[in-house]
Amino acid sequence: MARDDLFISSQLPQQRTFDGVPFPAVLSPNPDVGIRTIDEFVDAIQAEKARLESLIKSSGALLFRGFPVETAADFNQAVEAFGYEELPYVGGAAPRSNVVGRVFTANESPPDQKIPFHHEMAQVAEFPSKLFFFCEQEPKTGGETPIVLSHHIYNRMKQKYPDFVEKLEEHGLIYIRVLGEGDDPSSPIGRGWHSTFMTKDKAVAEERAARLGMKIEWTPEGARTIMGPIPAVKFDKSRNRKIWFNSMVAAYTGWSDSRNDPTKAVKFGDGSLLPADVVNDCLNILEEECVAIPWKQGDVLLIDNWAVLHSRRSFEPPRRVLASLCK
Repeated sequence: MARDDLFISSQLPQQRTFDGVPFPAVLSPNPDVGIRTIDEFVDAIQAEKARLESLIKSSGALLFRGFPVETAADFNQAVEAFGYEELPYVGGAAPRSNVVGRVFTANESPPDQKIPFHHEMAQVAEFPSKLFFFCEQEPKTGGETPIVLSHHIYNRMKQKYPDFVEKLEEHGLIYIRVLGEGDDPSSPIGRGWHSTFMTKDKAVAEERAARLGMKIEWTPEGARTIMGPIPAVKFDKSRNRKIWFNSMVAAYTGWSDSRNDPTKAVKFGDGSLLPADVVNDCLNILEEECVAIPWKQGDVLLIDNWAVLHSRRSFEPPRRVLASLCK
């Protein structure tokens, strides 16, 4: 049997088609072959690596459904099978903790809070090229991880708000965030500066922040970090197109806690304020264009961070989704 018969393409009602390509691509085990163990799944990934790379490039996201991935350790093995180098989570905002190997919890903010659309770590200089998510325990209700193609958002925003996009491309964005010392699990951006920079030494934190292109101002509340100006629109060379590569909507609508005012969390690179109506309409466009597939236990979702923004909807617990970041 041909190698590409190990996985079969599946269709889900939530999928959409863009330019003739299903989004996301969905793969299931071929029942005639049978993939019964995590080791067999790992072998199948390695055997079909070229096909999987082609799918992720054409679609931008790839959902594996129905495979024998049951635990965090299984997920770690599956991630390792792809051969991508791990990216340490340094400089990110989300509260999360290591589970096993290169596997972390996804954002641990409270279940009633939505996490707005963003490219992972778009507000720092070094960001992952690939993200993996794994549903260890599906939620009772809600809790989807909606995804959206970034170049479609750029095209729609360029068409509707050409002057805004022109200014965005000229000046980029500045991101400002105040971090406490320890993690704050009540906040979607509650990662304290100790865990953000993996140190309790202020001098070391400043050094590590500088490597990310970030400045730190020390305040009574903790660390005020200033990132940018950095580009808000990037060019995806592998696909020859511009992408809406930023955390503008996430910062403006979601970076809210006792230390942070989201309307002041992100500005144009020249220091001027963003127009609230345009930012809020961008959120509407993201929702219109997105795909939200309910999680099933055992699902593994691979996202190309150069092509796709993602978010998280509120949910009724329990829900446990794990993540892994790759260079």
